[in-house]
Amino acid sequence: MPRQLSITDVRRRLSSGADRVAAGIERRFAIDARALAAFRIAIGLLLLADLALRARNLEAFYTDAGVLPRRALFSDYSQVYSLHALSGEAWAIALLFVLAGGFALALTVGYRTRLATVCSWLLLVSLHARNPMVLNGGDTLLRLLVFWAMFLPLSERWAVDARRPEAARATVANVATMALLLQVVVMYVSNAIHKSRGELWFDGEAVAYVFSLDYMFTYLLGDVLTAYPGLLRLTTYLWVALLVCTPLLLLLTGWPRAALAAAFAGMHLGMLVTMRIGLFPLVVVAALVPFFPPVVWDKLAAAIARVGLVGPLRNAVERLRRLRLERSMADVVGTAVVPSHRFLTAGVARGRSLLSTAVPAVFLVLVLLSNAQALGYTQVPDAGETALEATETDQSWRMFAPEPLRTDGWFHAPADLENGSRVDAMHRSAINWNPPPSHADVYPTTRWRKYLANVESGDNENHQSYVSNYLCERWNDDQQTDIERLELYYMAQRSDPYNETEPVTSIKLREYDCDGAFVQD
Repeated sequence: MPRQLSITDVRRRLSSGADRVAAGIERRFAIDARALAAFRIAIGLLLLADLALRARNLEAFYTDAGVLPRRALFSDYSQVYSLHALSGEAWAIALLFVLAGGFALALTVGYRTRLATVCSWLLLVSLHARNPMVLNGGDTLLRLLVFWAMFLPLSERWAVDARRPEAARATVANVATMALLLQVVVMYVSNAIHKSRGELWFDGEAVAYVFSLDYMFTYLLGDVLTAYPGLLRLTTYLWVALLVCTPLLLLLTGWPRAALAAAFAGMHLGMLVTMRIGLFPLVVVAALVPFFPPVVWDKLAAAIARVGLVGPLRNAVERLRRLRLERSMADVVGTAVVPSHRFLTAGVARGRSLLSTAVPAVFLVLVLLSNAQALGYTQVPDAGETALEATETDQSWRMFAPEPLRTDGWFHAPADLENGSRVDAMHRSAINWNPPPSHADVYPTTRWRKYLANVESGDNENHQSYVSNYLCERWNDDQQTDIERLELYYMAQRSDPYNETEPVTSIKLREYDCDGAFVQD
């Protein structure tokens, strides 16, 4: 006769089951400490690269001599909280770029890591607020990664701040690690749902349409792959399959999780050499680094040891760490005479622990609600909306969704000079209505592509005036004969991967009098 379970046995089994579930959840949201260190280095380097790329168009996009002077910024955007908007001079913006670069470098090497992360985030938010017209999905993701990084222990490994690397935790599992991993998964899932509301992605045609946008996106290997429609169809299906499998990034562990994360990273690196979308592919690869489990880092450590790089790397970090420890000891000696120093330190530690748990927990819920709202499933409460807007953590992941663009194009700005002749103020050349020979002749940088795409689309009449005014002033500052008036045209060409002879439609966006009012509605 089977023995009946007692209440104690039931409780014991329930407790054991709950412990197994909790352990399973913790294991899936735990991040290797070395992965966090690599993530920190990647984010620091991306911030430096982002600043370097933006610096090419510093005057055009961030000063009063550019396409969005501060009077236009404050007129069009009701609330602007940006250090970069305190001055319209190029030297002041350059100084902020250098300051941001210093904090990014400190983050990279792990010096005063928490402070460097917070300051990097504040300056990044400020920079983004200065000109929203040039932002893309990569900017949003980078800003979110730095936000979550503020609550993560990034300096336990491979950092100047690392006190005792040999005693550092093997893995970290807390609310912040959960938020970081979920952020990536939610991005992919949200984008997959957006794509499912179109037809081209699930019909296998989307990538072919993306690669047919010669002037806007395709370059390098992308120009070659357009000749292989079968391969593009296969790539479309493969990307859709990966997006469908996104939840497995959390459900899997060990080598299976590493393989799936590597597949995502490989696809994004493929985007890097086929499409002009800025740093977005590298930002996503950095976001995928925390998904690689300890087995990967163990293998990587063994490989580095075999090639003899462990010693030099360890010595370099140790030299920097000794300098940091010497300064820390000086700080301790200098504050030893204050009796309340220990109590103050303990209080700060308790407050920091509370903030590192409560704040990411609240914003994790808000971020999930923000994505659900973008998909039309729910509404974020007003207080939550305010918090999301204040921290620039609201988001919507519509990259090439629900379908890729069907129209490619370029810009012309025929202008009348005072001497009666005509020029193209956009390209600073003679007027030529033929298609430009290359994408570089249309969009010098990815920032210009994003900006002009925003100018052309939607109700951006003011911005059409702003860019027209910029073209007038740029020409008049460099040339002897001034422009009197110009017209801004968008030359739209239907994008069809199976037909290269689509007609071009000339769309007049603006007529602008260079001697008239700055804003012409």
